[in-house]
Amino acid sequence: MPKGDGKTLAQNRKASHDYTIEETIEAGIELKGTEIKSIRRGSANLRDSYARVYQGEMYVYNMHIAPYEEGNRFNHDPLRTRKLLLKRKQIDKLFGETREQGYALVPLKLYIKNGYCKMLLGLAKGKKDYDKRHALKAKEAKREVDRAMKGRY
Repeated sequence: MPKGDGKTLAQNRKASHDYTIEETIEAGIELKGTEIKSIRRGSANLRDSYARVYQGEMYVYNMHIAPYEEGNRFNHDPLRTRKLLLKRKQIDKLFGETREQGYALVPLKLYIKNGYCKMLLGLAKGKKDYDKRHALKAKEAKREVDRAMKGRY
């Protein structure tokens, strides 16, 4: 199964608006028992989350996973830092690429693949305001052309 395929549970739609995605990487994610149950229910939010290398390991910060309702005392902290599972070469490569000015690792999608929870990370470069406006104008122009073509047929 290609990377990014699987049952999508959470998606960061704002990332493609704020960043230019140059490369994508699939990573496993280390979760606790109540976290995976909550994710399978669709209670995860990737907005404002980011990934960073810390002491040679990759972590994701600010990813919100709502507490599991039937979890009682075994529930987790919703904004806890979670470890991402990548190979050493991948971590070193990403660390080198994010050292450049303007690059960041942004979670794009959270999904289930072959029974395991995976995260699609994007190596992203921030867009300027004028780039965002240009992208919105192009999107709107395409929508108008599609409407005109649909009415024509």
